[in-house]
Amino acid sequence: MQATRIRIGTRGSPLALAQAHEVRARLMAAHDLPESAIEITVIKTTGDRVLDRPLSEAGGKGLFTKEIEEALLSNEVDLGVHSMKDMQTVLPEGLIIGAVLPREDPRDAFISLQHADFSSLPLNAVVGTSSLRRKAQALHTRPDLRVVEFRGNVQTRLRKLAEGVAEATFLAVAGLKRLGMEDRITAPVATEHMLPAVAQGVIALEVREGDEATAALIAPLNDPQTALAASAERAFLARMEGSCRTPIAGHAVINSGEMFFRGQILSVDGKMSYEVSRMGSPNDAVDLGLDAADEILSKADPAILVRTNV
Repeated sequence: MQATRIRIGTRGSPLALAQAHEVRARLMAAHDLPESAIEITVIKTTGDRVLDRPLSEAGGKGLFTKEIEEALLSNEVDLGVHSMKDMQTVLPEGLIIGAVLPREDPRDAFISLQHADFSSLPLNAVVGTSSLRRKAQALHTRPDLRVVEFRGNVQTRLRKLAEGVAEATFLAVAGLKRLGMEDRITAPVATEHMLPAVAQGVIALEVREGDEATAALIAPLNDPQTALAASAERAFLARMEGSCRTPIAGHAVINSGEMFFRGQILSVDGKMSYEVSRMGSPNDAVDLGLDAADEILSKADPAILVRTNV
């Protein structure tokens, strides 16, 4: 393929940059391009600027993608690289997900300088997290815990832990692996004990609809199994109308030609939790996610099903 300048838009956090560099490396390998052919443009998003309050109070999903999507639509960049779990289920008009990379480990990581794993936390221990999902799941299992707000990038949260702001925290295993910081994981948490966020561990490549040149460029990077799993999870999330104000989890895996999906919704305080599972053909991924959501919607307490999107 003839070398052309490809402009990647990304957030500027160390993890976001690691993901953008991974995409650049894959593009270079797929098309025998020099590094100079792929430009990485750092774009500061609303989520990066809002540091004085929880994300759930700042506007829900899209906080880490909006400005990158605006840059795409105004033709300032050709390709947006996102952690897919940050993306809205309904994309802005004119944008599509062109490809997803192979999924990294989707589990959450328990991190503590004092305790071996989640079950080792003492009574009334202080846990730091900015995720309503992790907070609700932790409190559902251990209502005695005290959960404090933990905003910032991976490095900031690890520093807060070292400073004693909390005794433990949770981070995505995928992010730590991509940063070369897997050694900071005290213990991975099995998905049976803490169901991940929808699309956790998935890097999504967003492009303009109709931009056939960029679509063709990124097509070799797409991982079909990851795309199918993510489509089931995002269908579940879309039907549940989940946002950063709604503790929702969902995870799909494909084994031996079958897709297995699990979904969960919780109250913020963790007192209520509803789970569902489905098994079927990967070709029916979207229907599996939608059907699972419909089951939860039929059973869950209306108090935690109030629409919270903004």
